[in-house]
Order: sequence, then C-alpha cells, then structure tokens
Amino acid sequence: MLRGLATVNYWVDDVEAAKRWYTELLGIEPYFERPIEGPTQYCEFRVGAQQDELGLIDSAWQPKGAAQIPGGAIIHWHVDDVKAAFERLLSMGAEEYEPITEREAGFADASVVDPWGNILGIQYNPHYLEMSGSA
Repeated sequence: MLRGLATVNYWVDDVEAAKRWYTELLGIEPYFERPIEGPTQYCEFRVGAQQDELGLIDSAWQPKGAAQIPGGAIIHWHVDDVKAAFERLLSMGAEEYEPITEREAGFADASVVDPWGNILGIQYNPHYLEMSGSA
C-alpha cells in the first residue's frame, strides 16, 4: 500500500522566513509556491537524487488539535557527513533534539528542531546510497 515518500510537510508560522532558512540550508530555491501573488502560504522544495518533496505550510492551516511541541515521527534525510550537517544546522539556529548516534552497519543519525518547532532528522544511510546509485 505505501509506495514511498510523497511530501514531508512542516508547519511554520512565518513561511517567508522559513523559505529563506531552508533555501540557505538546501542551497536551492523552492520550485513551487502558493499563492503566486501576496504572502506565501505554502512552498515546496525538491531534495536529493529522488527529488523528495519538502513542503512548508503556514501554521494557520494546521489541523485542529495538532501538537504544538516537537514530537512524534522523525523523518531522516540522508546526508554524506552527519557531523558537518549537524554542526551547520546548529550554527543556523536549530536546536539539538537527538545527538549524533553511531549505529551498526555504518549508519549514523541525529536530529534537530528547526526555528519553527519541526523535527529535522539527518542520517548517513548506506542503503540510501546503494538505492540511489551513488554508493
């Protein structure tokens, strides 16, 4: 039934500021924004070899009863160097959620909370490299 990641969405209370922050982090501009004129309420980036989608949504659109503190699932994005990525995120104002943890078989991960309260996981994942053909 589940065929793969379609879009990861983060709720943000200032889409313009979040768009600038994620543009700096990712090194790319969003490929999609709405509305076209006026303040951005939603924007989307395509990330990595699989062009996974990362969306930033104005928190005014959050479902009623949505959690207001970090928690729940952590989505890990592959990075080639967990330590360097973690340090960069912290230097950009993210806060540590989980420290860098070395796992078996070459895996390593960590996570931060972005300036809008979203958990952003990073991971060195040999399986990702194998599947993307960049091992």
